[in-house]
Amino acid sequence: MTAQVTGTDILDVAREQVLERGVPLSQEQIAQVMRTGDDQLEALLALAHEVRMKYQGPAVEVEGIVSLKTGGCPEDCHFCSQSGQFTSPVRSVWLNIPELVRAAQQTAATGASEFCIVAAVRGPDEKLMQQMREGVAAIKAAVDIHVAASLGMLTQAQVDELVDMGVHRYNHNLEAGRSYFPQVVTTHSFDERLDTCRMVKESGMELCCGGLVGMGESIEQRAELAAQLGELEPHEVPLNFLNPRPGTPFGDLEPMESADALRTIAAFRLALPRTILRYAGGRELTLGDLGTRDGLLGGINAVIVGNYLTTLGRDPKEDLALLDELEMPIKALNETL
Repeated sequence: MTAQVTGTDILDVAREQVLERGVPLSQEQIAQVMRTGDDQLEALLALAHEVRMKYQGPAVEVEGIVSLKTGGCPEDCHFCSQSGQFTSPVRSVWLNIPELVRAAQQTAATGASEFCIVAAVRGPDEKLMQQMREGVAAIKAAVDIHVAASLGMLTQAQVDELVDMGVHRYNHNLEAGRSYFPQVVTTHSFDERLDTCRMVKESGMELCCGGLVGMGESIEQRAELAAQLGELEPHEVPLNFLNPRPGTPFGDLEPMESADALRTIAAFRLALPRTILRYAGGRELTLGDLGTRDGLLGGINAVIVGNYLTTLGRDPKEDLALLDELEMPIKALNETL
């Protein structure tokens, strides 16, 4: 019979294994961390912060995002109000190139080093790739900022074209662990997403690949996602918390408890000690102001500032003031290369 591992025991194991030796937690160990009690939360966050500081340092990478095409997506991701299959109020809108450049300039003005262009599509068609060519060229001519993209599933030719445009990072989330993925999306497979991620990595672009938690998955399945991200070894992992959207299949789910969200942040840091871990969608609803601070002191070392694709974020000035208060400098542009 296997001995019961206590919260204190797994933290001791994690300290020796991750902090001292730099070895990520296994899937089973990640699940154990996620089961620790509230009485262990402060110690868990402190350990995750130590790991972050040792392997990542105090600097925080800041990014802004804008949608080139919003709504009308043919896919059925159950958390997403941009799906054309649901009755949510988001409708298809295209952003023109001057607006794209203005958004990049506004993002750069916050001190952000990264500007991500997002489109709600299964994958880009020639119209979208042409908009990307024009948009990336216009941004690079006007703003000193790195350009990233998130355009769905790609072909090898499209990956090569994005490299030629000068897109340096591509976002394509796994969304959920393999075992829970069919409960989240039915119009494409986990392996289709994985294929795009692998092509991006092989191209030399940085891979930004994360997921969404609080969608009804078990702790084991949440740990599975963290472990599978660890196997993929992306440059950055954006961690999203479900913000239930009216009209979507997950619209009636309750938001994740703050303590569970903080445990998840710490567990992901212990699973991914050398990876940028970014606050993404849902943190405002799930964590609020105090929890946002706790996460930055519990493993997070990157943030998206401003609004998200279809939901409102915090005022960028509030995030930047918090980083200043915590003495966490914004990572300089040349340091993100």
